[in-house]
Amino acid sequence: MRLLFTILALFLVSVASFAQDNYDVDLIPSNLRNRANACIRNEETTVDMRSPDNVLLNVKKAITVFNQNGEAQARLVIFYDKNISIKSIKGEVYNSVGKLTHKFSQNDFADISAADGFSLFVDSRVKHYLPSVTEYPYTLVYHYEIRNKQNLIIPDWTPKPADDVSVEKSTYTFICKPTDDVRIKTQNYTGKPEVTTDEKQRKSVWKVNNILAVKPEPYSPARDTYFTNIQIAPKAFYYYNHKGIYTDWKELGKWIYDDLLVARKALPASTIEMIKELVKNEKTDKDKARKIYQYLQDKTRYISVQIGIGGFQPVSASEVDRLGYGDCKALVNYMQSLLQAVNITSYYCVVSAGSEKKSMNPSYASMDQGNHIILCMPLDGDTTWLECTSQKIPFGYLSDFTDDRLVLACTADGGKLLRTPKLTTDENLQIRKAELTLQADGSIAGKMYTAYTGSQYENQERLIDKPITEQHKLLKETYNIDNIDFETVSFVQKKDIKPKLVEDITVNIRNYAPVNGNKMFLQLNAFNVKRSVPEVKNRTLPVYINRGYTDEDTIVYTLPDNVDSELITGQNKTFKNAFGEYTCKASVEGNKLTYYRKFILNDGTFPAERYAEFSKFINDVNAADYLKLAISLKK
Repeated sequence: MRLLFTILALFLVSVASFAQDNYDVDLIPSNLRNRANACIRNEETTVDMRSPDNVLLNVKKAITVFNQNGEAQARLVIFYDKNISIKSIKGEVYNSVGKLTHKFSQNDFADISAADGFSLFVDSRVKHYLPSVTEYPYTLVYHYEIRNKQNLIIPDWTPKPADDVSVEKSTYTFICKPTDDVRIKTQNYTGKPEVTTDEKQRKSVWKVNNILAVKPEPYSPARDTYFTNIQIAPKAFYYYNHKGIYTDWKELGKWIYDDLLVARKALPASTIEMIKELVKNEKTDKDKARKIYQYLQDKTRYISVQIGIGGFQPVSASEVDRLGYGDCKALVNYMQSLLQAVNITSYYCVVSAGSEKKSMNPSYASMDQGNHIILCMPLDGDTTWLECTSQKIPFGYLSDFTDDRLVLACTADGGKLLRTPKLTTDENLQIRKAELTLQADGSIAGKMYTAYTGSQYENQERLIDKPITEQHKLLKETYNIDNIDFETVSFVQKKDIKPKLVEDITVNIRNYAPVNGNKMFLQLNAFNVKRSVPEVKNRTLPVYINRGYTDEDTIVYTLPDNVDSELITGQNKTFKNAFGEYTCKASVEGNKLTYYRKFILNDGTFPAERYAEFSKFINDVNAADYLKLAISLKK
């Protein structure tokens, strides 16, 4: 009888194992296929922090790719360096009915430098693999193990990597000693982890099941603000022979200042004397800083350095002074040292940079939230911020790369969170004035003057130093009008804390207003049509407008003699709501047809149920922008 039960138990185990490893696509529930380009069948991520310098990451994952659009999810990418070693990689590929087609190992991976194209020194490398499969769907199963010789940055968990991916099952396990003090940040996770503790270890397990793929919703917040995510930060850490303890931003900023920055600030005596001589005639600290900043821009250039602790620690100020180049860390540290030479206080600030605003989390400090360094000068009543990596950016102007977000200022007294200045809707201006002549054949030609400020300044600033042929090419992409040509192009730049760029062009557009019989059809808004946005039913996410702006256009058309201007009626549209406002007017006086347009878009976060109102507003703007006049021609 015991033998019978043993045989039966082994049979059940074998059946269970077979069922668990059956990757037939038909076994995926239909609701997990809906809107999905890929489905994670099962993912098991385990982080075992055995000691501060020995953290094991073990990942087992099975993912089914339904079509070519899901191919990106099948690519396996693993970074490594002297601090991260790959212990093993293996995997298999299965066809649509779950039949094994081939296996792969670490030898099948491409292995390349992780250099980004502008880094001088990078010791990180990357292994990546994508199976050569052309028949969909297929399933990729892989298992890899990595050893991290540090615990300053613990691998986090985001079970659903994209909107178009569904998740059948995913687990995240974190193992540490019972006495280890760690902070855990949980986002959008319902319930509590399963925690088991004995004398050797404490194990915490998070699980999710049956997460559906969803259709992306336009004007949504950044995905990392609403996706399920678990992050872990140990109190005591080790990183490239550096040790420290932190539980909040104050302690983390203090460690960065004391351990990574202080010893890197010394300058040669000759440089200190040169800087003092450079600013001796300046009356204020701000004027001194402006002159030193110009010296920095003239002397240095940006080159990334990412080696070992160099990913967080700057090259010394004396080395930048000698070589004339450095990355963001090194250039900020160098500028800070130059300012210190004339007794101007400044703060080395860690920021999450990018056109989408991302702030440091006030309630959860961690080393991996920043990707860039900027400088803050807390001048008396006139705090000024500096971007030290650009040779062209105006003094005191941060740009939309780092505006309006919380950053970590690392000071001798510890870290503190500061907010960078905001580029406001009123400041992000595009003011255009054009005087155009409408020809009898429907072509238009004339001069156009456009002034850009705030974030809109950055849209065109890239054109300034381009060759004229490149300027013409980029302008054609900007205006995107058939048959448009530019006879003359010039730019005037005002480099200031509030910079301004003026674009002055002579434009010609052949056959812009088509003629049909005794009618000419003129689209009044030639250069600035707002794109429509899709309607979304059952919206779930808030409406997020990252940055507001204001556009104002005035176009005066001189009409040809064959136009019966007396038959042209004026046009006037105005609408306004919480998202912004829009006005357009058209009037005729003699042979002059004047078109005026003003559009304001407000930044902010709005409830999901207001998306219908927002889409109507934008689509009403789009319809008004496409307004065409049917102009009667004289017989």
